[in-house]
Amino acid sequence: MTIPKDRVIIASDISDRDGIGVEIYRDDKLVIEMFRDDTKRTRTVTLYQQDISLDLLEESIQTFKKEIPWDFIDYDNLEHSNR
Repeated sequence: MTIPKDRVIIASDISDRDGIGVEIYRDDKLVIEMFRDDTKRTRTVTLYQQDISLDLLEESIQTFKKEIPWDFIDYDNLEHSNR
């Protein structure tokens, strides 16, 4: 199976941070990451390339909003509901 050079990967991270996001690749290079951090209750954008077109940025935001649930996970309430 060949991985497309232009792709979106939905990825979670629970090591240094706790949340889920999208990684945007162009020509096999990571250019944008958008991440929802449930611990810090933030949403961030990291740019890995200096010049990114507005079209790609807007498309990435739409992908993030479509693929990643907007609400943060409230771990305090999860712990209490499991008792």
